[in-house]
Amino acid sequence: MLEAVFNPEIWKYISIPFIAGLVGWSTNWLAIQLTFYPVEFQGVRKPFLGWQGIVPRSYKKMASICVDTTMSKLGTLSDIINSLEPKVLIDRMIHVLLPKVEIMVDNIMRKEKPVLWDNLPKAAKNKVYKHVKSELPKRLDAIVSDFQQDADQLINLKDLVITELGNDKKLLNRIFLESGEKEFKFIINSGLYFGAAFGLIQMIIWYFFQAWWILPLFGLLVGYITNWIALNIVFRPLNPVTLWKFSVQGIFLKRQKEVSKAWCDIVAFELLTIENFSKSLLEGPNSKKTKALVDKHIRNLIDESITLRTLAQVTMGPAGYANLKDNMTELAFEYSKEPFKDKRFNEDRAALVSDMIRERMEALTPEEFQGVLRPAFQEDEWLLILAGGILGLLAGFAQLVFIFGS
Repeated sequence: MLEAVFNPEIWKYISIPFIAGLVGWSTNWLAIQLTFYPVEFQGVRKPFLGWQGIVPRSYKKMASICVDTTMSKLGTLSDIINSLEPKVLIDRMIHVLLPKVEIMVDNIMRKEKPVLWDNLPKAAKNKVYKHVKSELPKRLDAIVSDFQQDADQLINLKDLVITELGNDKKLLNRIFLESGEKEFKFIINSGLYFGAAFGLIQMIIWYFFQAWWILPLFGLLVGYITNWIALNIVFRPLNPVTLWKFSVQGIFLKRQKEVSKAWCDIVAFELLTIENFSKSLLEGPNSKKTKALVDKHIRNLIDESITLRTLAQVTMGPAGYANLKDNMTELAFEYSKEPFKDKRFNEDRAALVSDMIRERMEALTPEEFQGVLRPAFQEDEWLLILAGGILGLLAGFAQLVFIFGS
């Protein structure tokens, strides 16, 4: 008995399932790391020698898939804007901008005719201030109303998502990693279990049939198949299947409510924010249309001020009057960014968006819901599985040489 315990050959055989489990765990761990890291390319691009995580490298495609397969099913841009409660947005803008009306008007007039404006009687200035203050709430209401009607023409949701995720690829990683945290842990740990199971079969075969290629072949299979099995357990079966008394479904799909909460919170609080919508409106590809919309209402505001219109036309002439309107539109653009920079206000609105899209995400079918996480693996999935197979093959050769001395 003691001879068997201290027999080195027995321990060599016993080591096989442990090594196979380690190979399975390490190849699956490496597959996840290669999927998400490094965030930026590390190495030399020409000649290509380096690596960038598959998800951040393919951020444009990932963002497009995110919009097309998931966000498109959670509501239109108008739905999202309505969930932000436009009346509250208007009140917020009035609250921030109304106290700054005099400063805004002063800045505009001094830019065009500083000496004239500074020497204008206080009573005349007050008439201009009073008119702008009385008209501002109505103009803001009209601007927001027009924006609601033309939202899809003013904001390109896909462009917004691609731009923001391109600027912050770590956020793209977090969307996948935090919503699928348990699944990624399962994929890594399952490599240990499945690898050890394959190792037991490998040990038995090796005991009876010691061809040199057995260990490398099983290393290849462990590295390749454990990753493949783990992915299928995560996403298959799509719909619950009853086996005996147990209901079986892909582990990711079982967590639909939990995942929906995590996914929607990140998207609402850090991606589809009022600040990002505002930035897209004012700086995005359709910003000219936004400027035209604002310009229409600003020009009306100036034209309706008898004091300001008369003053400008008499002292500035037609060209100066036109410049005044342009300057006011430009400044209105700049000031319109301020109301939505408040962190607390953004968080309050984001909570409403999160609740709205979460309710809809929880109602998605399994086929639709798997699109939340599946893209992280579908992009170059074959490369990850192949890499696992190659590493397993190398581990099998190392086992053959260093443990069994062949």
